[in-house]
Amino acid sequence: METLSVSASHGGTQGVYAHQSAATGTRMTFSVFVPPQAKAGPVPVVWYLSGLTCTHANVTEKGEYRRLCAELGLMFVAPDTSPRGEGVADDPAGSWDFGLGAGFYVDATEAPYAANYRMWSYITDELPALIAAEFPADMSRQSITGHSMGGHGALTIALSFPDRFRAVSAFAPIVAPAQVPWGHKALGGYLGPDTAAWRKHDAVALIEDGARVADILVDQGEADGFLAEQLKPHLLADACAKAGIGLTLRMQPGYDHSYYFISSFMDDHLRWHAERLA
Repeated sequence: METLSVSASHGGTQGVYAHQSAATGTRMTFSVFVPPQAKAGPVPVVWYLSGLTCTHANVTEKGEYRRLCAELGLMFVAPDTSPRGEGVADDPAGSWDFGLGAGFYVDATEAPYAANYRMWSYITDELPALIAAEFPADMSRQSITGHSMGGHGALTIALSFPDRFRAVSAFAPIVAPAQVPWGHKALGGYLGPDTAAWRKHDAVALIEDGARVADILVDQGEADGFLAEQLKPHLLADACAKAGIGLTLRMQPGYDHSYYFISSFMDDHLRWHAERLA
């Protein structure tokens, strides 16, 4: 692991790191905030998964999480959203919602993406092992959150590993990618045309197929331009109601899809996680 930068913040440290990933076959960059409580021993870990076009830097620079993470004693880990570098396949049409920056937190099976786009294995296996080895992380106390495409990733990963993650939340998540254009493009391009293979990467489908968590917190801006076509939180609400999952879905008037929205409700999400990680 290479340390790219470390800065003091709120009594802890904000670092940016890189390593050569076996899962993606590329150099991957991620950020970690270590709170001051880690000086006395391992601390719980909150994973944050970013959205389309983002890197680790978006939430690191705009998320406004460090003050409360320092107060609550939470480590905050923010990975990148896709493999990058020379030779990594991108969308031949050059669109922003597929390819580089849009790994969708799946292990691709379709050429040419299968060679590098293995973000599911990277997030659920390789990076946690690295965090456990290199940082004062209490891996028995983990939770996960994310935004948009990252909210999709947080929900599907938490539903797939309910014994690993004590809490899950999301900001404006893509809850049912199999039913929206972003999902059709990403899941079809990475996993192929067999929609049955898409179900383990669709939160609503996972719940329909029996996956369970105790509760979920979702914030969604009512002024989000992607709300009606791409996000459709009512589908998650319906699935959770049928499955008996406690969903707190908060529709926030006036808020859009940006980090102004995310940073406004970050404290609420961190307190949600801290209560369940205690």
